[in-house]
Amino acid sequence: MPASESSPAVLRDYALLADGHRGALIGPDGDVGWLCAPGWCDPPLFSALLGGPGRFLVTPATDRFVWGGHYEPGSLIWRSRWVTTDGIIECREALVAPGQEHRLVLLRQVRAAERPARVRVVLDPRGDFGRRPVREVSRHADRWTARAGPLYLRLHGGSGLSSAADGSLAGELVVPARGSYDLTLEVSTAPLEQPGEEPGELWRTTEQHWSSVVPELTGPAHRDATLAYAVLRGMTRPGGGMVAACTTALPERALAGRNYDYRYAWIRDQSFAGQAAALVGRYDLLDDAVAFLTARVLADADALAPAYTVSGEPVPHQQRLDDLPGYPGAKVRTGNWVREQFQLDAFGEVLLVLAAAHRLDRLDSDAYRAMRLAAAVVERRWSEPDSGIWELPTRQWTHSKLTCVAGLRAAARVGSGGLVGRWSALADGILADASAHGLGPGGRWQRAYDDPRVDSALLLPGIRGALAPDDPRTASTQQAVLAELTEDGYLYRFRPDRRPLGDAEGAFLLCGFIAALAAWQAGDAVGANRWFERNRAACGPPGLYTEEYDVRQRQLRGNLPQGFVHALMLETAVTLGQVDPCR
Repeated sequence: MPASESSPAVLRDYALLADGHRGALIGPDGDVGWLCAPGWCDPPLFSALLGGPGRFLVTPATDRFVWGGHYEPGSLIWRSRWVTTDGIIECREALVAPGQEHRLVLLRQVRAAERPARVRVVLDPRGDFGRRPVREVSRHADRWTARAGPLYLRLHGGSGLSSAADGSLAGELVVPARGSYDLTLEVSTAPLEQPGEEPGELWRTTEQHWSSVVPELTGPAHRDATLAYAVLRGMTRPGGGMVAACTTALPERALAGRNYDYRYAWIRDQSFAGQAAALVGRYDLLDDAVAFLTARVLADADALAPAYTVSGEPVPHQQRLDDLPGYPGAKVRTGNWVREQFQLDAFGEVLLVLAAAHRLDRLDSDAYRAMRLAAAVVERRWSEPDSGIWELPTRQWTHSKLTCVAGLRAAARVGSGGLVGRWSALADGILADASAHGLGPGGRWQRAYDDPRVDSALLLPGIRGALAPDDPRTASTQQAVLAELTEDGYLYRFRPDRRPLGDAEGAFLLCGFIAALAAWQAGDAVGANRWFERNRAACGPPGLYTEEYDVRQRQLRGNLPQGFVHALMLETAVTLGQVDPCR
């Protein structure tokens, strides 16, 4: 089947490769259907996921096979596994790590078990969402070189493949029984003049990297928690931001017009990841979060945007690409209109993670200055309407006020001098205002000052310390949220209209893990673990989470993988004792 006519897989079947600077998605048929280069938010080189013609396929050369796979422990090294009528084939896959900003190396090693293996290979790079085919193609022995748009490409190991008129490569490779065959693809923004490293050395480098950056967690949920940490590490640019997701334009609801570009670093998501890392006890991710947030707050202050590129640049304006069919159910979008929003809760989240870093003695003078500046912005702007955690039209969102209360209280606990009293008094004042205008029926918090409905986000400020754990408003809110927004052990954000839960959008896995933390705080260990286990199972074979989960169809919805879900899963696992933090 031509690449342009291929159909994408369901999201639960995709595995992620990542090296901090970019990520690739591999489907069950061995197709690298998504890879942006050189960085996260650059145009894709392989875009079959969205209907583009670019792809890199390594698959059994037979129509009859069943698929499986797994991550090697403590890493994002993936092993595709196919059982055919003739034997068993594996393909070991990785982006070489640590990654380089302007050069990526994709490793694919085919392995045959007891019998020889025949695999079909297609390498068809197309730059800029498929608009730029390869040019300047050259072949020498097993080395193939070309260009696609501004990128320089080089493949080692393609001597058994044939060149097509358009410059792509295709053919069959035969791997002897118990043998292996390496394919190494390099992509760079500069000419690839130096000889490439041997595959064996690249594999050793990558294995050692993952061993050095991912902690050895123990406990009943250690496998999933370790993978969540590896995902967060792989999605975080060293010293920079963490992308919210690897992809763009994957629909949250088919044909509903809700599909976004999440290849950027959200302030809120970065804060969630930093707080999870602080609990784990390995502080490289926390340090990266602190560095990124500090730089953005000091640079922008009141003008802090909800999201940036991972290097701290403004997010591009949103546009639609109508020349691509897109993932079924949505058109392709790039960029994000969130850059124009004011989100008050982001400042509270910044205060929370900076305070956590301060408690661990990991806050330098610049970061402490950012803490003071974030608190000053809250002092100036807390009474303004904002777009809130769910990025909706501006209102007086109760969650935003309470998150600032939690952040100010955390900052006051680690502050010094007169700032302690000032921040505590400011927190008391904001809480008093929220209590006067944001309490709904039964003494529970309501979504906004003019909206009496419940919202799952209202569970979070209580967990973060905006109020005492035994405050009756926290308990009343928890009861109301669970009564209104629960279905089959999953939690929705809110009811957008009168339709039944699930008709408007999927359950939010983030909210499910928040429910687990709320139950734990309330002393309900059984309920907390029930929420945790239910929601951590809402993934596919690779163990990755999207933002939403279709409860009825048991399908993942939205962009993949969603970083803040993995962060909350990891935080919940440590909090509940499902994994032991590092010592």
